[in-house]
Amino acid sequence: MSALTFLAVALAGGLGATVRFVVDGVIRSRLRTPFPLGTTVINVSGSLLLGVVTGLALANLVSADWHLILGGGLLGGYTTFSTASVETVRLLQERRYLPALATGLGMLVASVIVAALGLWLGLSL
Repeated sequence: MSALTFLAVALAGGLGATVRFVVDGVIRSRLRTPFPLGTTVINVSGSLLLGVVTGLALANLVSADWHLILGGGLLGGYTTFSTASVETVRLLQERRYLPALATGLGMLVASVIVAALGLWLGLSL
């Protein structure tokens, strides 16, 4: 990896984290719910987009460098497995088992399904 690609991945990661912060804030301000809806929307949408980017890379429509920048940088910074894990544990500690299951398992299943859909879309273009 070149120094320029490394720098681009780092900058894209910062941008992705910033977008995540804004999206989560907008969702939290408009929808008052104890369920971590913002994190769910972020992880599911990020999985879909990463699937598309990966499909485009596999179809040779996106270069390996852009795959790293967009996938590992931007979308890696945007999605947040660690926050989802902490939110699931918090729900379990509050004995809110159904929301914890929906967050932990539901987000995982939904993310894998939309990642597959995104991959299919990216390969289909």
